[in-house]
Amino acid sequence: MFKKCLLIATLTGSVFAANVKMDLNERESANHFHTKGSEKFASLVKDYTKGSVDITVHPGSSLVKGNPLKAVKDGTVAMADMFIPFTAGGGKVFGISALPFIATSYEDAYKLYQISKPAYEDTAKKWNQKLLYSVTWPASGFYANKKMESIEDFKGVKTRTYDKNSADFVNGAGGNAVALPWGEVYSALRTGMVDSVITSSTSGKDGKFWEVLNNFTKISYAYPLQAVTINLDYWNSLDKSQQEAILKAADEIEKEQWEVVKSEDKDALDTMAQNGIKISEANETLKKELSIVADKLLLEYLADTDDETKKIFEEYRR
Repeated sequence: MFKKCLLIATLTGSVFAANVKMDLNERESANHFHTKGSEKFASLVKDYTKGSVDITVHPGSSLVKGNPLKAVKDGTVAMADMFIPFTAGGGKVFGISALPFIATSYEDAYKLYQISKPAYEDTAKKWNQKLLYSVTWPASGFYANKKMESIEDFKGVKTRTYDKNSADFVNGAGGNAVALPWGEVYSALRTGMVDSVITSSTSGKDGKFWEVLNNFTKISYAYPLQAVTINLDYWNSLDKSQQEAILKAADEIEKEQWEVVKSEDKDALDTMAQNGIKISEANETLKKELSIVADKLLLEYLADTDDETKKIFEEYRR
């Protein structure tokens, strides 16, 4: 049920727009670049609304331990920053950014996002929320104790994956996908429960993977999206000037964070290299072999999706 946000009328001879306080559940840790983006967004909103909208960011999923999409829908929390592929159950379109090798650069990822954005917005609306902005992660690569040079190197390898797409991809390449919460990945690598991980450079840096693995192959598997949404009941309680100010802040922080992620990627790769992880580009043989697996997954995805989603790929590939 929608929990009414705190409204405080300001009286100085006349009644102005009510002040609004809202909480934003941030999935990432306090020092993460996504969290810093959320905090700057909140600061811009406060500035642009002249203090009438005050957003408090709560890092580390401290407000919502379960599904943030449902939590925002129900009004358990007013806003959330969520990893879109984890919410693919809310609508198949949410899995687009995590499909293998659809986007192979930041420019591709941004183009795909812009084309997909109306569908993301429609899906969010069905879940009683409004999409405010979305930012990519650095490209997902493959961490292991060997350089991945051909598809044969995937055979039998136990790999921690982060969604259905990545699990299907690893299994399709001959590996064994393992679903694990992020908090259990490091210990699973240390004990041999898993041999490898498919994730971003940022996650490898944050997880100190150099203590348990020694290779990162930049297969540029996918550029998955993170998104900030707001509950529609909260949104509709705001006046037009407040809504416009929030959208202005969202547009500004989205553009900025799409640049920040590139420097974050470079910093993470540099940090891992300095700590002993060997970083290499995927060779042409590996790219070709993995593309065959990816093409099969895309055909399966499109065979079981709606016309709106199919049109996204038609436009993207023009």
